[in-house]
Amino acid sequence: MYALAVSDHIMIAHSFTGEIFGPAQQLHGATYGVEVEFRRVELDDNGLVCDIGLALKALHEVLGALNFKNLDEVAELRGKNTTTEFMAGEIFRRMKTRIVAGALGAGTAETLDSMRIVLRESPVAWASFEGALR
Repeated sequence: MYALAVSDHIMIAHSFTGEIFGPAQQLHGATYGVEVEFRRVELDDNGLVCDIGLALKALHEVLGALNFKNLDEVAELRGKNTTTEFMAGEIFRRMKTRIVAGALGAGTAETLDSMRIVLRESPVAWASFEGALR
């Protein structure tokens, strides 16, 4: 399996509901390093997994809708515990929607097999979500 990865970062604010979160029940900030890895069995005719420039652009656009936001106030996230794990899945869903819409170039959506999103909360803690694209 071939893979290509790109990365970016976001800064957000949020709070959690539930005793398990202790002081994180209060509004607090986080900076996430975000990595997206695209995978496919065979390279395309150009020897690529996908266009790295388009991959970077798509990731930047997806993260732009979340960057510098209080996630408690983002309509589609309101009422959810936007944990690192949850956000990895949310970014996966948003990236997949863009890929299917052609953000990585014509025909790429039909040839990518899977994608993995990694959110690095700190140098010692991270979460990920991985799933099929077809």
